[in-house]
Amino acid sequence: QVQLVESGGGLAQPGGSLRLSCAASGFTFSSYPMSWARQAPGKGLEWVSGIYSDGSGTYYADSVTGRFTISRDNAKNTLYLQMNSLKPEDTALYYCVTGWGTTGSWGQGTQVTVSS
Repeated sequence: QVQLVESGGGLAQPGGSLRLSCAASGFTFSSYPMSWARQAPGKGLEWVSGIYSDGSGTYYADSVTGRFTISRDNAKNTLYLQMNSLKPEDTALYYCVTGWGTTGSWGQGTQVTVSS
C-alpha cells in the first residue's frame, strides 16, 4: 500500500531555512504528480506546492512563492521541499500528498515551527 514518510521538520528562526523530505513506497512514484500541504494550528489544510511526475513543472501557493522550492528524485522515490526565508506563519504540520491538491494519500506529517 502507499506509504509516505516525511522528515526534516524542526524549529527554525524567522528568516531561516529547512529542507523537508518525503520517502515514498508502495506505488510507482515516478508516475505520479506529488504535492506538499500543511495544516497550521486551528486552521484547515492548505495546499502548498505541486510537481509533475517527471519534475517538468512546479506550482506554488501565493503564500510561499519565491521562498519554497519543490523538487523530486525519482531514482530515490523521494520528494523534497526547500523552505527559505521562513516566517512564523509557516508554522504547521507539513504533509506530502500523492497527486495534485490535498485529496490523495498522506503521510504522517512533519512539524515545522518558526519562532525566535
